Amino acid sequence: MKRIPLRALVAVAATLLAAPSLAACASTDDAGGGSGKGAENAKIAFLMPDIASTRYEQYDAPLFKAKMKDLCPKCEVLYQNAGADASKQQQQANSVLAQGVKAIVLDPVDSAAAATIVKSAQAQKVAVIAYDRPIPAAKADYYVSFDNEKIGSLIAQSLVDHLKQSNAQGGILEVNGSPTDAAAGLIKKGIHSAVDPSGFKLLAEYDTPGWQPSKAQEWVSGQITQFPGQVAGVVAANDGTGGGAIAAFKAAGAKVPPVTGNDAELAAIQRIIAGDQYNTISKPIKIVAEAAAEIAYKFVQGNAPAGETTLFDTPSKLFTPTVVTQQNVAEVMFGPDGALKAADVCTAEYKAACDKLGIK
Repeated sequence: MKRIPLRALVAVAATLLAAPSLAACASTDDAGGGSGKGAENAKIAFLMPDIASTRYEQYDAPLFKAKMKDLCPKCEVLYQNAGADASKQQQQANSVLAQGVKAIVLDPVDSAAAATIVKSAQAQKVAVIAYDRPIPAAKADYYVSFDNEKIGSLIAQSLVDHLKQSNAQGGILEVNGSPTDAAAGLIKKGIHSAVDPSGFKLLAEYDTPGWQPSKAQEWVSGQITQFPGQVAGVVAANDGTGGGAIAAFKAAGAKVPPVTGNDAELAAIQRIIAGDQYNTISKPIKIVAEAAAEIAYKFVQGNAPAGETTLFDTPSKLFTPTVVTQQNVAEVMFGPDGALKAADVCTAEYKAACDKLGIK
């Protein structure tokens, strides 16, 4: 039998001993979202749905970027806004995947269509965090938002209580959000939970395409003509549609009834201060934006966080919002934890009303 040289045996043994270490290194590098250099230099996408709601450009994106920079100074945030175009959002998702993102935070234009984005990303081992709006047709890796059904019930119940206290006569118009937005569906469900048993007749309701204020205004204008003097209040699903409803009454030369909103946009707060809008919802965007950044970074590190609850079979973290009216606007929006500054809101047109409410 031919003998194997001793130095050859030594070389083979050394190779076998090194193999586990090499495998471990390969495993870490291939993990994509693993800890180490890959996580510290990761790209994370932040894909928002539209510009009709001013919050995404003014608050969500800047706050998300700031928190990510704090968590991971060398990470890069790829921010895109789809401008209410589902096809464009799909293209944006494809683009960021091609650029090698390790996680996608997605607020979908179309909740059903977004299922394709979820599946494509997950096929490439990229986590998808649904943001603000859920994605029922595909199980995202996580969902972070305020409780949208609760938002609907809060704004509607606040309006109903106010109408009862003021002995209002007539019925209610309901201006819902986009029919392609699953969050709008949850808000709508919450609204009905308060309006249906209220004793006030639901005169008509409308699902607003793309949440467009102009579409809401157009529809409400038609209802003012159809139900002259019969509209006691309007439940609008967000500040944009609420603003459209208010504009419709003013254009018709009719008295503006109590109108709800949601998002606490600066213009809506000014309308509340002036008495044109009855309520809105304060859901401090800083809370959800920072939570989304923290969750995304955990996925990038390979540490998938557990959900505090489950919605649409997706681990979720849902925050409770606050109703804002003239009674608490000074405290909620301008207090120590408030999101707005009096100097920005109380311009010359609103200064007297601000003074009356103690906003300085």
